Amino acid sequence: MIVKYTEKEMELLARLMRAEALGEGNLGMLMVGNVGVNRVIADCLTFKDITTVYKMIYQSPGGFSGTNSSLFYGNPTEKEKLLAKRVLRGEYYFPATNSLWFYAPSTGTSCSATWWDQQLAGSYKNHCFYKPDPGVCRQLH
Repeated sequence: MIVKYTEKEMELLARLMRAEALGEGNLGMLMVGNVGVNRVIADCLTFKDITTVYKMIYQSPGGFSGTNSSLFYGNPTEKEKLLAKRVLRGEYYFPATNSLWFYAPSTGTSCSATWWDQQLAGSYKNHCFYKPDPGVCRQLH
């Protein structure tokens, strides 16, 4: 376990992963989970006071738009809970390894080289992942 969490927080993370990346499949959901866990670990930038999974999910401003999706509501499936537990145990998937942000560009649009002054780490299906510069968030590098 790389961050402490309650059963409720694991289920919240599973629901967030579903809401943000259901269409990206298991790997896409795992990468969204990686970004969330990174925000709890980071202790830098706008994530200095984000010390729990609950605070990460409901951060305002700067949180996840998936919490406004109908996919966020409802109990997570056993598969979704297993995916959340995997990232909470420390499984990482590139390009989300050191990323703190992601977004899905408009259809037919490529990932920008930077987003909110952060460097593109890479993309997976419809999501672009962004990481802080080395040295900015030492907990992630």
